[in-house]
Amino acid sequence: MDLKKIPKYNDKIFDKKFEIFQNITKDSYAINSSDNSFNVFKSINNEILYLIYANDIFSIISYDLIENKKLNEIKNAHNTNITSFNHYPDNINKRDLIISISGYTNNIKLWNINNLEFLLNIENINSSGYLLSACFFNNNNLIYIISSNLLLKEGPNQIKIFDLNGKKIKEIEDNDYGAFFIDIYSDNKLSKNYIVTSNVNCVKSYNYDENQLYHKYNDNSKELYCHYNIKINEKVDIIEIIESCEDGHIRIWDFHYGYLLKIIKVSNEGLNTMYLWNNDYLFVCCNDKSIKLIDLKNGKIIKELIGHKKRVLTIKKINHFKFGECLISQGDYNDQIKMWIYNN
Repeated sequence: MDLKKIPKYNDKIFDKKFEIFQNITKDSYAINSSDNSFNVFKSINNEILYLIYANDIFSIISYDLIENKKLNEIKNAHNTNITSFNHYPDNINKRDLIISISGYTNNIKLWNINNLEFLLNIENINSSGYLLSACFFNNNNLIYIISSNLLLKEGPNQIKIFDLNGKKIKEIEDNDYGAFFIDIYSDNKLSKNYIVTSNVNCVKSYNYDENQLYHKYNDNSKELYCHYNIKINEKVDIIEIIESCEDGHIRIWDFHYGYLLKIIKVSNEGLNTMYLWNNDYLFVCCNDKSIKLIDLKNGKIIKELIGHKKRVLTIKKINHFKFGECLISQGDYNDQIKMWIYNN
């Protein structure tokens, strides 16, 4: 199947109605994810459209979304619940790398998902809290893993960077409760790399190369809210950092200057992960069991997708050879992974 021939996104589909086409899984399980409770991506050889998810006996399952069938299962991949996945296409070695995260035992495992090869286990990353997020980082063709570190109380903490042999390369001081979520942003215009994090107090960015705090994005609220997920929105004239929050709001900041640009009220309940459709539209997973589509230009909710029985954790977009642009979403616990297609 030549996935390259699938058309790119367009905005006209928002005039149509998204409907649940099917529950893809019967055995998926997710819990307390502020990152990707599942992951979808094209294989390195462009032949498989992968869905990677976990079940309640801590196995990792690979699923082919084109052939609509389960491919493989890595049984007992972890000793407790798997909280998130991230993917990296290793073009040099022609393989798809996956990191799986077990937040309550504080370890990250690295896999070659193409042949199910186990490559690495980084253990005991955080001795005083939880690990809920990690990401890959390619720096001059060297691949690193960057881990979050959620503390149970305010105090000293470090963002940790490992190579693919599990050797700790460096640490960056990260006080103020550590991080729920962590990701890397590379500003190609400035030739600089930044780590972005979120926690129970604020969103922050760090200059990766200088090992120091870049900005703390905080509207000085007296109440502590969990800031869950972050997306970077690169526009022609500005770089925005978008955060979802426990208080039901989306906040948009100027990444390089730290100014609050906009607050959008989305729900009376908390928000989880997000998906940027393009510069102007954002899908948001909500604790009220819905997925809301936000027009970022005017701050309006223009669609609401109802179908999950529990709070929604993760949403992704795929280009399906038969249905075109589809959405994949997952609810909390055993609320299964669903595929949404739009009605012509």
